Amino acid sequence: MPTLLLLRHGRTTANSSGVLAGRTPGIGLDEHGAAQAAALPARLAGIPLAAAVHSPLQRCAETLAPLREARPELPVRAEERIVECDYGEWTNRKLKDLAGDPLMTTVRRQPSAVVFPGGESLRSMHARVVAAARDWDARIEAEHGADAIWLMCTHGDNIKAVVADALGLHLDMFQRIVPHPASVTAIRYGEPPLLLRFGDTGDLAEFVPHTDEAARDAAEATEAPVGGGA
Repeated sequence: MPTLLLLRHGRTTANSSGVLAGRTPGIGLDEHGAAQAAALPARLAGIPLAAAVHSPLQRCAETLAPLREARPELPVRAEERIVECDYGEWTNRKLKDLAGDPLMTTVRRQPSAVVFPGGESLRSMHARVVAAARDWDARIEAEHGADAIWLMCTHGDNIKAVVADALGLHLDMFQRIVPHPASVTAIRYGEPPLLLRFGDTGDLAEFVPHTDEAARDAAEATEAPVGGGA
């Protein structure tokens, strides 16, 4: 099966000011987020990406901009199904002000029961994002083969949902998963799906194809179902 690199967008002006941006247009990367995006081509150097898919929101497009400039041949597609959750009336509110809302307790403890006022349920977000990830993974395999590697740039809650699904966790467990801005999480779907890396903000050289047999054998050993890997 292909390898999916899940990338959370870089830090935004909303992240740094503690605002729940949701789908608000015009939310771009702050200075730190722009630096995170600028570092992405080097972090992904040597990894033969088959394609990149991103949320249509500005912050995800900006995160991928340096990579697109460095790799003009890379197929890049916007995917509506991996847009941020619709937080409805919570959109653009300060997180510290929302902390006292009774619904926030449910968000933390039983997200499967949450429907944001005037917005989307977390169940709906989970279903559409997971479906998109699995659909694209199957498409990438059909077009580029089982060894393909592809990138999906999306939002924090979406990444939590995909990881929870891959690990077989109930949606109510997904708040235990915290991917930081510009972090990369690697998943390979299969029987069972494998979480190869989570929330990585550094070097990704392990995903560069190995050119010698010994290195390939060592890499495959890390995914062995017994013995804890290499």
